[in-house]
Amino acid sequence: MGERGVERVLIADDHPLVRDGLRTVISVAFDAAELFEAASLDETIAVIEREGDFDLVMLDVNMPGATGVSGLQMLRHRFPALPVVIVSAATDRGLVSAALAAGASGFIPKSLKRGAIVDALKSVLAGEIYVPEDVALDDRAMDEEREIQSRIDQLTPQQRVVLGLIVEGKLNKQIAYELDVSMTTVKAHVSAILTKLRVFSRTQAVILVNKVGFHGDGAKRH
Repeated sequence: MGERGVERVLIADDHPLVRDGLRTVISVAFDAAELFEAASLDETIAVIEREGDFDLVMLDVNMPGATGVSGLQMLRHRFPALPVVIVSAATDRGLVSAALAAGASGFIPKSLKRGAIVDALKSVLAGEIYVPEDVALDDRAMDEEREIQSRIDQLTPQQRVVLGLIVEGKLNKQIAYELDVSMTTVKAHVSAILTKLRVFSRTQAVILVNKVGFHGDGAKRH
C-alpha cells in the first residue's frame, strides 16, 4: 500500500545513481507516488513551476546552481509552502543547522540505510522535522544560528549578492566591477550589511555568516 496523500515527489540531485537510488526507495515506500527528477537548481525550479505543487522535494545541497543552503533558500523564497528535505553526503553540524534555519523540513544523510530514509520521509510527511540522532543539534547552538539567519534575512537581494562576494574574498573594487556599479554604491551596501549584521568589519561579517553556511544569492561562481 502506498502512503496516503503522497502523490508527487521531486528528486533534485545531479548524480543519476543517487536519483535512481532515491527513486527505488520512494517507489517501494510510496507506490502511488508520481516521481519527477531534476539535475540542477534551474531545472528544479522549472519542474516546480511547470508541474505545480509537490508533496515533497528532496534537494541535494551541492549541484549546478546551488552550493550549501543557497538552493534551499531560493526554493523557500519562491515556493514558501513547499516541503523541502535536504539530502546530503556531508553531515557536519553547521550545514545541518544552516539547512534547518533556512526552512528545511528535514536533513537526510545519503549514508542512511533505505529503511531509515523511508522512516525519515514519513516523519517529514507527518509534519515533523527530521534530523538524524548522530547530528542532533543543541538548543543553544540552534538559537544562535536562528539569530544570525534572522539578521541575514533583513538584507535586500542586492546586499545578499554583495555579502556573497565578500564571503568569496572580493575587494570593493572587484565587487564594483563584477556587479557593474560604482564604488560609492558598493561602500553603501557594505555599510548597510555591517549595520544589519551588527558587526564592525568585513572579517567579522564573514565569520558570522559562515556559521550558517551562507554563500550568497546570485553571486557569480567560477
